[in-house]
Amino acid sequence: MVEITLQNPHHGLATHEVVLLLETDAQRGLSGHEAERRLHRFGPNLLPQAKTAGSLVRFAWQFNHPLIYVLLGAGIVTLALGELVDASVIIGVVLVNAAIGFVQESRAEAALDALRAMVQTSAKVRRDGHVRSLPSEQLVPGDLVLIEAGDKVPADLRLLAIGELQVDESALTGESVPVVKDEVVLPAATPVADRRNMVYSGTLVTHGSGTGAVVATGAETELGEIHRLVGAADTLATPLTRKLTWFSKVLTVAILMLAAVTFGVGVLRGESASEMFTAAVALAVGAIPEGLPAAVTITLAIGVSRMARRRAVVRRLAAVETLGSTTVVCSDKTGTLTENQMTVRAVWTPDDSFEVTGSGYAADGAVLHRGRPATVDVGSALRWTLLAGAACNDARLDPSDGTWRVVGDPTEGAMLVVAAKAGLHRDSVRASLPRVAAIPFSSDRQYMATLHQPADDSTSTVLVKGGVERVLELCGYEMAADGHTRCLDAARVLRAADELAHEGLRVLATAAGPTEDARAFEDESFAGALVFTGLQAMLDPPRPAAIAAVRTLHGAGIDVKMITGDHAVTATAIAAQLGLLDDRCRDGDVLTGAALAALPSEAYPEAVERASVFARVSPEQKLRLVEGLQARGHVVAMTGDGVNDAPALQQADIGIAMGRGGTEVAKEAADMVLTDDDFATIEAAVEEGRGVFDNLTKFIVWTLPTNMAEGLVILVAIMLGTALPILPVQILWINMTTAVALGLMLAFEPKEEGLMSRPPRDPRKPLLTGALILRILLVSALLVGGAWWLYEWERDNGAAIAEARTAALNLFVVVEAFYLLSCRSLTGSMWRVGVFSNRWIVGGIAFQAIGQLTITYLPVMNDAFQTAPIGGSVWLRIFALASAASLVVAIDKRARRAPL
Repeated sequence: MVEITLQNPHHGLATHEVVLLLETDAQRGLSGHEAERRLHRFGPNLLPQAKTAGSLVRFAWQFNHPLIYVLLGAGIVTLALGELVDASVIIGVVLVNAAIGFVQESRAEAALDALRAMVQTSAKVRRDGHVRSLPSEQLVPGDLVLIEAGDKVPADLRLLAIGELQVDESALTGESVPVVKDEVVLPAATPVADRRNMVYSGTLVTHGSGTGAVVATGAETELGEIHRLVGAADTLATPLTRKLTWFSKVLTVAILMLAAVTFGVGVLRGESASEMFTAAVALAVGAIPEGLPAAVTITLAIGVSRMARRRAVVRRLAAVETLGSTTVVCSDKTGTLTENQMTVRAVWTPDDSFEVTGSGYAADGAVLHRGRPATVDVGSALRWTLLAGAACNDARLDPSDGTWRVVGDPTEGAMLVVAAKAGLHRDSVRASLPRVAAIPFSSDRQYMATLHQPADDSTSTVLVKGGVERVLELCGYEMAADGHTRCLDAARVLRAADELAHEGLRVLATAAGPTEDARAFEDESFAGALVFTGLQAMLDPPRPAAIAAVRTLHGAGIDVKMITGDHAVTATAIAAQLGLLDDRCRDGDVLTGAALAALPSEAYPEAVERASVFARVSPEQKLRLVEGLQARGHVVAMTGDGVNDAPALQQADIGIAMGRGGTEVAKEAADMVLTDDDFATIEAAVEEGRGVFDNLTKFIVWTLPTNMAEGLVILVAIMLGTALPILPVQILWINMTTAVALGLMLAFEPKEEGLMSRPPRDPRKPLLTGALILRILLVSALLVGGAWWLYEWERDNGAAIAEARTAALNLFVVVEAFYLLSCRSLTGSMWRVGVFSNRWIVGGIAFQAIGQLTITYLPVMNDAFQTAPIGGSVWLRIFALASAASLVVAIDKRARRAPL
């Protein structure tokens, strides 16, 4: 008995060999008993269910962060010491952040669910000699499946018989036009996109019919391989999370070491171990930026809201910042950089050439001759070229949902549109030239022919469209501009077609001819009898907004690479129009899938970094391309809309899917979805992402000096053996109120000028530069020195300890408010950005001022926080010290010009 395997190159075998290998019957199909046995052996035609962690495990995983560890520890110790208010605030912050992270989980699992849903269709199957409809999940290798126009292919099939079959494989391979299928045996090494004798699960039949033997089901299909790649792709940490993780670890170690030093010094000085432990916990609570996790989450959430208004829906918060750090955008061509709507761009006749404006399936545009609207005279070569394209045509245009779409072959749709632009609309053409017979297009024939009988019963007319060489074989004459005929100059036509093809255009020829005997309408009757009328050249045009977006991204220092399943010539032409390639296209700028496969591993990352266009690539190669760029240290954004894009979308630092034309698989694998399918929206999203990163940096630079100074104040007090100038409960007040009322207002900071004219951040660059670290240390020193000086001054001048501590507390807050204004721009003056350009900050400072007056003068707050009212002269000293600190920071900023 022959061993059935799903791993054979079935496209490389003759049909009778495939039937033998699969142990099936080409006429009757499998028996019901054998199908049941194979179903038990191979399993249902479904993609496997991935095992995922339970809800509790995923929620618990949200606590896996160094700062969270320390906060939880501090909260537990604080609770054990009886400080219920402090403990409640600390633990509450931790729980809120965990809840937000939990909601943002599981994008890869959703992508796999969408893939499974794609293949749950029904199929027409021949078993025991009878055709029946079955759920596609019951298909097994060896089944004979019948497909026709409109069907979604239910499994991978080796075609045994076809009838003018064409299949849209754009979602799987990126091919922008339906693929004409045949049964010819192909070399075993033929890539998926060129296997004309195969159809694949999840693709769509657009024309004709066929019968195929199932050669792969479930996880063994090409769609199943993509499913495996999506599941295997790593969900990478974003640049922000990587930097924050490193920063948090360093900060955690520093805080714990500082707390340990505090405890050790106090014990060595003879203080009680229990009191020193309490002081060490107070130092840790003071030094930890409790507001940082919340600030990161809220700042990112505000970025999400801003992006949504610019038609970019973010599915994962950290993706907002990732766009701002992106160094390379890898974009799918079809439907992303291009319209995914075939459009005729040029018409050539033996005497003239014409330019066609407009794009897509709406008849907006015109046929131009030397810059002016062309005259479509009756009997002219231009008119007959357009008539042949519109009448010898099975497609129609559908204006449903306010958008014109083609029903049928996109190439035929493009021919209908160009005719309409010249005033020859489909309905009027069909009324004037009623069709009475047709010879459909086939891969062997390479043309389509129709017979038309005019309403006045005059001579019948044959119209033909198809491949240039094949149509020329049918022609003995060519049509002049005025409609007269002359001997055909085939060489000149071929030269014109070749020039158009080198521009990346798909070229079709048209022909016409009278016939006296409609009964002789057959292939053999055409040879040498028709009149060549002209050529129509078309392509899937670039989106106009995408061209401008590419130019802007290049100006922002971001490289744009186009990845497509199309042929290299087409890809190169589109890339040149988009501005991805210049006139001096060099070796290595365009790489095909075959060239990529031949590259040695050590040369791969450098080659993909240098190239701008990748043509005829498979899903596995798209995934490897992203990995190669990441190996060179790039932050990679990948855009796409097809099933074939999903693994690379998952692997990229940020995956971007198209909302309208994208498949559900691509949307679920992506971090961000563009609701308008416009590549140009990425430009706006990158700008927002850079603004988010700036604002997060500003918050960190603003909050760390306070936390550091609070810890140092306690450490200095322990080392000097004196009373604490600020109590732990007062430190907690400062941290929590200023983080909300002051720090979070930076999240609303508008974007600074020149944001898109600077290069992207180096992914290897630390979160804080050396200059900013020095700024943080400077402000910390000013806070510690100012607080100690003021505390001692008040005590020396007879103030009670509660009053002196209240003065020090208010100094911390006022300096923070002044420093907040400075942090609105880390390199320039606050006057440059405008004092009132962020009204949230003005409101936040006012709110914080009310809070400080409350904690200073309200008796209940005095009791809770051990504060006391202070006089007007104390406030003068506070504002004088804050102004001096602000002046020092301004001088430092001007001297250093610290870069972001």
